[in-house]
Amino acid sequence: MLYFTRWKALGIILTALVVCLFAVPNFFPEATVKGWPLWAQRRIVLGLDLQGGSYLLLEIDANSVKKDRLDTIRDDVRRTLRDAKIGYTGLTARGDAVEVKISKDTDVQTALSKLRELSQPLGGLLGSSGQRSLEVSDAGGGLIRLTIPQAAITERVRQAIEQSIQIVERRVNELGTVEPVIQRQGTDRILVQVPGLQDPTQLKEILGKTAKMEFRMVDTSVPPEQALQGRVPPDSEVLQSASEPNRPYVVKKQVLVSGGDLSDAQTGFDQRTNEPIVSFRFNSAGSRKFAQATTENVGQPFAIVLDNKVISAPVIREPITGGSGQISGNFTVQSANELAILLRAGALPAPLTVIEERTVGPGLGQDSIAKGELAAYVGSILVVVFMLLTYRLFGLFANIAVAVNVAMIFGLLSLLNATLTLPGIAGIVLTVGIAVDSNVLIYERIREELRGGRNAISAIDAGFKRALATILDSNITTFIAAAVLFYIGTGPVRGFAVTLGIGIITTVFTAFTLTRLIVAWWVRWKRPQSVPI
Repeated sequence: MLYFTRWKALGIILTALVVCLFAVPNFFPEATVKGWPLWAQRRIVLGLDLQGGSYLLLEIDANSVKKDRLDTIRDDVRRTLRDAKIGYTGLTARGDAVEVKISKDTDVQTALSKLRELSQPLGGLLGSSGQRSLEVSDAGGGLIRLTIPQAAITERVRQAIEQSIQIVERRVNELGTVEPVIQRQGTDRILVQVPGLQDPTQLKEILGKTAKMEFRMVDTSVPPEQALQGRVPPDSEVLQSASEPNRPYVVKKQVLVSGGDLSDAQTGFDQRTNEPIVSFRFNSAGSRKFAQATTENVGQPFAIVLDNKVISAPVIREPITGGSGQISGNFTVQSANELAILLRAGALPAPLTVIEERTVGPGLGQDSIAKGELAAYVGSILVVVFMLLTYRLFGLFANIAVAVNVAMIFGLLSLLNATLTLPGIAGIVLTVGIAVDSNVLIYERIREELRGGRNAISAIDAGFKRALATILDSNITTFIAAAVLFYIGTGPVRGFAVTLGIGIITTVFTAFTLTRLIVAWWVRWKRPQSVPI
């Protein structure tokens, strides 16, 4: 246990040194760090409770989501029956259903068959739950009822929350803030925390804007390289792609179809190649405009523009007259889902209502930082003094390992661009105690071995070896608790779980590699006959 090869020792030292170096940018002003390479610009971000900022809790209007879905179904029913040349009357939305009366009894079964094609399995690419988006039934007397199940309404609300989060993230990022916290809370709410932003009115105005989705033609009359040199046609403009690396497109200013005409976007698989695709649908007005545009521009590329960024530019292979289309490419399941969310985000979102609003001043954050630092300093000093008085030279070894442990925690937090909150500081302070506890277990085991009659080197070796199982058991159980807190917790609770979990990992590393390496060097240098412990 006390023997280290040269390469193993070098690996331990380099690992600790590299991880600790990631904490260095936190000691320099942000303006200075911006001039460094990108990989060296990672820093710990102070949370809302430490640097102040704005807090909003938004709630989505579920009734509006349901109404939009009913309107879409009603348009789909009208289009389907007209395409099938089936006469109908009384097409209305009532409650959670759309009802239509078929004029001729002989057309009822045909209408049922056609309308059932509008019902799709819930679940998309990620698996189906066995439920469908519509329940189509014959109510008698030629009346057909298309009912939205509660599961389908819940799924639509979930999709509306997803697309709203996408919009909120883009809007908040325009403010130039660092690491905003934007996450779902419950089934129909969005939590927005923006550290450093002291004006929630500005934040509410930003969030009130609608993502701008447009379908425009790509101008092929001039290459993008010439357009970037200033040779842009008067009826066109240069837009960059949304994906990296950025690619310029010359796009005509005329909007063929706007995002307000987009009713839905879902993921699926191409039946021929089995590759992920994204399917989209327009409402009645959008279907007419899209059909006309694609009929007139077969063989030409058209651009899907979101917030003045081109997210896709497919070529029109044939006229698209059914009010729907698909985007194919080198998609993964994840990228296809992300694009579908972006496309849905282009549709008019459901209203978001601010139900809670708070502003945390920087003074409160500074007070929290000062008290957190005081607690950390006092706790650390007491731990250092205790270890020195109790274990003397070995206490010094433990204190060195704990100092490296704390530096590694800050290094890993910086590497992850983690947000540090007041509970996170508490987690770091707690980690200091856990790290010392590991050394206490090792040292007390060494004492027991010495009392049992072993010589110095044998007692040290046995102490590290036999304390391993106990330390692993205690740290693994604590890590499980931290993982559960991270999984079910939100906000500051997650911050505490992250720092605690990282601290446990660094503690095991320093206790069984760094401390043991220091002791092994001391043993090799001194060849002790007794242990100063």
